[in-house]
Amino acid sequence: MKKNLFLLVFFSASILFAEGFTLKSKTVSGQLGIKQVFNGFGCTGKNISPDLSWENAPKGTKSFAVTVYDPDAPTGSGWWHWVIFDIPKNKTNLETNFGAKEHKGIVQSLTNYGTTGFGGACPPKGDKAHQYVFTVYALDTDKLGLDKNTNPAIVGYYINNHTLAKSSILAYYKR
Repeated sequence: MKKNLFLLVFFSASILFAEGFTLKSKTVSGQLGIKQVFNGFGCTGKNISPDLSWENAPKGTKSFAVTVYDPDAPTGSGWWHWVIFDIPKNKTNLETNFGAKEHKGIVQSLTNYGTTGFGGACPPKGDKAHQYVFTVYALDTDKLGLDKNTNPAIVGYYINNHTLAKSSILAYYKR
């Protein structure tokens, strides 16, 4: 009986720790601003990626990945605005405008804009407010073995196959 109680407490504590994995931002909340809007495709934003930070990654985390995805894009498959991976396990933040620069060992692969790095919000004019899902993934591998020219759906496949935990922030934008 004592052994079963110990195992129950141990596994409950493990689950609670994993659930503490949290993504935060000082610049992203319920609505995106002009700084996070794309500059192109008819939009005239500043295309600056927001600051992001995370804490309480689960045991066994070897690297991180971050994506920004719009499931409301009228493509039938959504729109990838940022795909970044091979972030070392000791790096727990991306500063403002991180998506505009290259960083040694960290890969920013293609977005649906056909470019690498951060591509801000740009929903069709008059469309409903689109959701922008910022997600950090704790991964069980140091490197995904992909490069900056990899299609975002393929990167997503690899990320999902190596995810230990994930946390998201949801924001909206309409023009």
